[in-house]
Amino acid sequence: MSGVRGSTTGRVITGVSGSPGSLRALRFAADIARKQGAMLVPALAWVPPGGDLADRRYPSAYLRKIWTDAAAQRLADAVNLAFGGMPADVVLRPAVLRGEAARVLVTVATEPGDLLVVGTGRRGAIRRVTPGGVARFCLAHAACPVIAVPPSGLEEASRGLRGWALRHRSLNPEAAALHAAERR
Repeated sequence: MSGVRGSTTGRVITGVSGSPGSLRALRFAADIARKQGAMLVPALAWVPPGGDLADRRYPSAYLRKIWTDAAAQRLADAVNLAFGGMPADVVLRPAVLRGEAARVLVTVATEPGDLLVVGTGRRGAIRRVTPGGVARFCLAHAACPVIAVPPSGLEEASRGLRGWALRHRSLNPEAAALHAAERR
């Protein structure tokens, strides 16, 4: 956290996709920004349906506007979901940017005093073997400090067949914590 410590002009940048992991990272980033007096920059990256190649092959300013507006709405929905509205106690500068999420976040977080906060996403055997992932890319390529926020215990407990059974019966916090501990 040395990137924003003691600074009132630093930025805390976090990737937002609307997933439970990104919402947790957004809340974590807001806490850091609040404590450090830094600006919070929730960033949502988007790519046109079919990718950039399809957009270059058949360009349409009308469709780009629709896609950009939809991405901005997803970001606003995620902020509302994370905080119940715009937080009044932190300076917020949302950013909707075109491109692959990992590259966009690394490109945005280049100013002195920046801190990048990302959610780690799902854990599991397949994820450990396959390369990639936004968090891994950011940890490897960012020019600023990066904090990777792990998924919550409740999110971990709700995965797989046992998670399906857990979601379809009454759940108390002790059972969720026990189930999450078993999965590790």
